[in-house]
Amino acid sequence: MKKIYSLLFLFLAIGAVHAETVYVTDDVKLTLRSGPSMKNKIVKMLPSGTPLSVIKRTSNGYVKVKTPSGATGYILSRHTQKQPIHKLQLKKVSEELEQLRTEHLKLKTELETLKSKHTQIANSETELTQQKDKLSLELAEIQQTAANAILLKKQRDQLQERVVNAERELQQLKREKQTLEDSSTQSWFIYGGLLAFAGILFGLLIPRISWKKKPSNWDSF
Repeated sequence: MKKIYSLLFLFLAIGAVHAETVYVTDDVKLTLRSGPSMKNKIVKMLPSGTPLSVIKRTSNGYVKVKTPSGATGYILSRHTQKQPIHKLQLKKVSEELEQLRTEHLKLKTELETLKSKHTQIANSETELTQQKDKLSLELAEIQQTAANAILLKKQRDQLQERVVNAERELQQLKREKQTLEDSSTQSWFIYGGLLAFAGILFGLLIPRISWKKKPSNWDSF
């Protein structure tokens, strides 16, 4: 039973160690050996900054690790560290800085674009304001013209009414004139008839009138 607990504890320890990651220090190259001593053969040379997955740690200062390529071996624990080497950190910082510069340029470009759009909007607003003022003036002129047109229409209607009244008066005068002319013609016709009748009558009466001869003044002597 004790052996089972011991094996279980060992597996848990190995699992906990396996989750750890260390990095080769800033030395140029380090040896990865097949066992936890300088006597074991070299499996591989590890460049500085190589990330290693920890498999287990030994009591004599070695740590069993696994390289990114899958090779396993032992390396002295003092040649590893928890953080990447300064060279890699500097590279990472440089990459982040470059990314920040790229984002800064992108934001700057977007800002310039927004400024350009803002200027365009301001210009459009100015143009719209000018057009609004122009349309307001045109509307005022149209309203004035409409008012004048209404006034002119009213005056035209009054003139038309006066013309109609004058036409009616003219027709009335024409009728009265025609009536007078008809009356005058009839009167002259009557007068002419009377004169003709009087002439005929006078012509009939003259023969019947006996004229007395007046004595001459020479006969008295």
